[in-house]
Amino acid sequence: MHLKILLTTVCTLIFSTIYASEHYTCSECVSPVVTSADTLSLSPDTVPLNAAAAKRKGIIARVIEYFEDSNKPKKDKKFDFSVIGGPHYSSDTKFGIGLVAAGIYRSDTTHTDSVYMTPESNVAIYADATTSMFFKLGIRGTHIFKDDLARMRYDVNFASIASKFWGIGYENNINNDNESRYKYLCSDTRFDYIVRVAENLYIGPTVAFNYVNGHDFRKPWLLEGENRRTFNLGVGFTAEYDTRDCLTAATRGWYIRLDQRFNPRLLFNKYSFSLTEVNVSGFWPAWRGAIIAAQVHGRITYGNTPWGLLSTLGGSNNMRGYFEGRYRDKSEIDACLELRQHVWRRNGIVLWVGAGTVFPRFSAFRWNHVLPNYGIGYRWEFKKRMNVRLDLGFGRHQTGFIFSINEAF
Repeated sequence: MHLKILLTTVCTLIFSTIYASEHYTCSECVSPVVTSADTLSLSPDTVPLNAAAAKRKGIIARVIEYFEDSNKPKKDKKFDFSVIGGPHYSSDTKFGIGLVAAGIYRSDTTHTDSVYMTPESNVAIYADATTSMFFKLGIRGTHIFKDDLARMRYDVNFASIASKFWGIGYENNINNDNESRYKYLCSDTRFDYIVRVAENLYIGPTVAFNYVNGHDFRKPWLLEGENRRTFNLGVGFTAEYDTRDCLTAATRGWYIRLDQRFNPRLLFNKYSFSLTEVNVSGFWPAWRGAIIAAQVHGRITYGNTPWGLLSTLGGSNNMRGYFEGRYRDKSEIDACLELRQHVWRRNGIVLWVGAGTVFPRFSAFRWNHVLPNYGIGYRWEFKKRMNVRLDLGFGRHQTGFIFSINEAF
């Protein structure tokens, strides 16, 4: 069923792209050539007739025209903004409808030479609702200041979720008998402001706020006595080394990121802990239209970490296909190798393999706890170098279908 849903959605997008391109080509071929003399000889009744025909353009034709032009550069616009939505399915949220409004812009347009031009900033407003009583609304983006001297990254979201809980730790997570339902409200806010201190190197402060309110636990003993509602405020720093040619769809370069956050009691936190997150990604052109992308990601927490901020596997970016939050512990590490192949016009496919696991501390890491991951995806260029992605991911006895925007990494 998951494959059928993916193929149906992919075929719809491909058909729209093909139909739009053929529609415009044919209309240009059959349109009569009108000379200046012909224009002067047109009767007054002809102009209103053509105008009325233009007004009668159906909604389907207008939608196709809208998406046909969505990835074309709009030099007359300082802010290029478009909207897209579609169905999706995942093992944790079931069937749903997602809506994304995405935009790209430059904070400085004084330079026209591509060598000195400020890279494009991006922003996305997203909403999602599913049949499993899942709702999420948020905004995220990266603002690049003039000459790329500084960057500001932000992510603000709110979610109401009916989910499942298996407890904490691999041994609990792998046990199917621990599966239990619960509901929770959560809100996450994060801001980073990093300044360029050397070529391709950025460092700056970060602040994060998190609120989780879990309720209606069917098996509350799996929480191991932790509070169901937590409030956390953290501060720290971020360091980045970035040589990518594009933030949203890199074809070459490296991206190395280190996040260090502290959540002390001094900031009125009931739980005192620290968090270190490392992300290393590389991108290499292969044969024609192909990109090899690889990522190693780790998230380590120290101290008294609340259950809502433990490291997890799964979701739309790492270990795609796993139920997000099933595997949960103080630390996690995952890796992914992905082939991104352009196929035709604005269409492409991806194949990936990966692996990951959770553990309470490095000394408790076990190779036999490593979980496999692989999948296939479809890409459609929604805006210039900004893709809509449909991913079908597979894990150990799990499958997930993901609808999102931009690459997973």
